[in-house]
Amino acid sequence: MAHQTILVLDFGSQYTQLIARRLRELSVYSEILPFGTTAETVRARRASGIILSGGPASLSEPGAPRCDPALFACGVPVLGICYGMQAMAAALGGVVTDAPEREYGHATVSTRGESELLRGLPETLQVWASHGDLVTAAPPGFAVLGTSPNAPVAVMADPDRALHAVLFHPEVAHTTHGTALLRNFARDICGCTGDWTMASFVDDATARIREQVGPQGRVVCGVSGGVDSTVAALLAHRAIGDRLTCIFVDNGLLRLDEGAQVRARFADRLNLPLVCEDASDAFVDALAGVVDPERKRKIIGATFIDVFEVVAARLGQFDFLAQGTLYPDVIESVSVVGPSAAIKSHHNVGGLPERLRFQLVEPLRELFKDEVRELGREIGLEDTFVWRQPFPGPGLAVRILGEVTRERLDLLRRADAIVADEIRRSGLYRRTWQSFAVLLPVHSVGVMGDERTYEATVAIRAVDSRDGMTADWARLPHAVLAAMSSRIVNEVSGVNRVVYDISSKPPATIEWE
Repeated sequence: MAHQTILVLDFGSQYTQLIARRLRELSVYSEILPFGTTAETVRARRASGIILSGGPASLSEPGAPRCDPALFACGVPVLGICYGMQAMAAALGGVVTDAPEREYGHATVSTRGESELLRGLPETLQVWASHGDLVTAAPPGFAVLGTSPNAPVAVMADPDRALHAVLFHPEVAHTTHGTALLRNFARDICGCTGDWTMASFVDDATARIREQVGPQGRVVCGVSGGVDSTVAALLAHRAIGDRLTCIFVDNGLLRLDEGAQVRARFADRLNLPLVCEDASDAFVDALAGVVDPERKRKIIGATFIDVFEVVAARLGQFDFLAQGTLYPDVIESVSVVGPSAAIKSHHNVGGLPERLRFQLVEPLRELFKDEVRELGREIGLEDTFVWRQPFPGPGLAVRILGEVTRERLDLLRRADAIVADEIRRSGLYRRTWQSFAVLLPVHSVGVMGDERTYEATVAIRAVDSRDGMTADWARLPHAVLAAMSSRIVNEVSGVNRVVYDISSKPPATIEWE
């Protein structure tokens, strides 16, 4: 089915995928393409609109990314965001200059005049800014519709050509009324009626898998027991039935009793064909002496491939590998289509060794976590499982700072189980994006039973987020934190100190490694 589509051209912003996500919240289908996408391609795709994303570059830099100037004359509405606004202004005869200092964080924009883009919004907007250049003069034909204390042109538009631009990020939750601004662009300016839903995605994804795999292809799916891989497996099973085989590799880096829970869920509740392989010794042995987080991730990824290859070969010939790769995995590992800066590698991003000779099936690659949850509900997963908090692919290895050993894994599992238990008791589990324990490579002096101790420190991490791309530390009640701390110190031998992480993302990441 062809959907009304808004194309997002990626200039490298870490928020590019959030633009697409916000549009999908409005039931408007969106795709992300390179910043150099031509007007001819836009016309061929029959796009309803174009959004130029932000980006980290400066237009004054040699080789700074620029868009095809013909985009602005192809008859399709365009919205420029931050760097996208600067690129639009430069292409159409405006003036872009270096700002006296980079503006990053909360800012206030005062609006004026009538505008389809700002219809229904207050005259004063609290926005999220992130830019080092300014538009000091709008291009000919543009009206200045908003200013800020640091920016003489914060909003501009040429309604006759359906060209609009803002110097802030409406896609970020910190911008109040940002979604309303994007709704005005998508619905009123581009004319999108909102024909893209999770129900339509199920049908589209199932058809794509069936077409990719063909009538004879066999698919193997590596499942972790989490929502992402489980939904990917269910979609594949819906598409090709018994030509799917799921493999669960217990890497010894899972949470308390998680392996048994995975086996029970797949066998008893989902009726998916599952083969289980206990490879915990291989993973823990491979991590011996390793402290660098990137090396941990790469070792875990390589070991998984080795184990998976052996198990898959034992089960017969497979043509495809299904994975639950999501958008945040991709954008934090590599640039999707633009020059986005990589933050960290992910175990299921970046391709497979040639020796495996699998073609990848990744039905969720352009979805965010909350979309996958909605999709899980759509295909019948129970609510308690759908709302299971995200868990990193490398497991507890990236929640243990320093060397990963069996003893440290056991200690962290018990502490983490207490955090999960108390957050559920408090009724905050679904309201919190993630909550978990981290084992630090720090020992400190304590007193227990009138005796001096010198034992480990556990950090508690809890964050609130809409999609994992940005997050704020959760303001957990003091009583909940006190219960966690008391239980961990008293029930987990080897820990005498508990601390709480109050860092947001950015600048920190959700996981410590």
